[in-house]
Amino acid sequence: MSTVPADLQLIAAADVPAQAWRNGGGQTRELLAWPPGDAWQVRVSRADIDRDGPFSAFPQVERWFAVLQGHGVVLQFAEGERTLGTRDAALRFDGAAAPGCRLVDGPTQDLNLMLRSARGVLQRWQHGLPWPADFAQRGLYTTVAGRWRCGERTLPLPAHHLLWASAAGAGTWTFEPDTDPATGSAWWIGATLQD
Repeated sequence: MSTVPADLQLIAAADVPAQAWRNGGGQTRELLAWPPGDAWQVRVSRADIDRDGPFSAFPQVERWFAVLQGHGVVLQFAEGERTLGTRDAALRFDGAAAPGCRLVDGPTQDLNLMLRSARGVLQRWQHGLPWPADFAQRGLYTTVAGRWRCGERTLPLPAHHLLWASAAGAGTWTFEPDTDPATGSAWWIGATLQD
C-alpha cells in the first residue's frame, strides 16, 4: 500500500478491538474519537448487531446511523418505527433516544457518527459526485476497495477502512471503487466543532 500522508489517518476496522456495548446488546469498534479520550466531540464507530434490543443512550449527542451489511434493522422511537437497509440514507437522531432495535433478517453491520458540541453529517457516497470541503474534519469509510483523490493527491483504500483528516483543508474529495459500486458502500463523514 502507498504511504499515508502525515495529515491523514487510515484506520483498519479489523485492527480495532471489539468492545461490548454499554447495554451488552452488541459490539462496537471505535474507529476514531477526536479529541482522544472520554471528552471526544467526534466519534466514528462500526457496530455489529446480532440480536434485538435497545441502543445505548448517549445524552447530549447527535447521532447518525447507517446500515453497511445485512438485511437491515427496524428502529423503534417514541414517535414510530424507522426501517433502514443498506441502500437507505443515514438516519440522524438524538442519542438520548436509545431506540429499540429489531433485526429484519439476521445480523447487521452498521456505521455510527456521534457528535458532541459539533455539527456534521454521515452521507452516502454517490458514483461520480465529488465531496466539497464544507467541514473542518472529513472522513471516508468504505466497504469496498478503491482510490481516494483530492486534487493531485491519490491514495488506494482497502475495504473496511476509515480515512480521516482532522484538519481537512481545501480541496474536493472523490472516491472510485475498484469493483461495481453495487457490491458495497462508501460513506462521507464531516464534522465541525461548535464554538
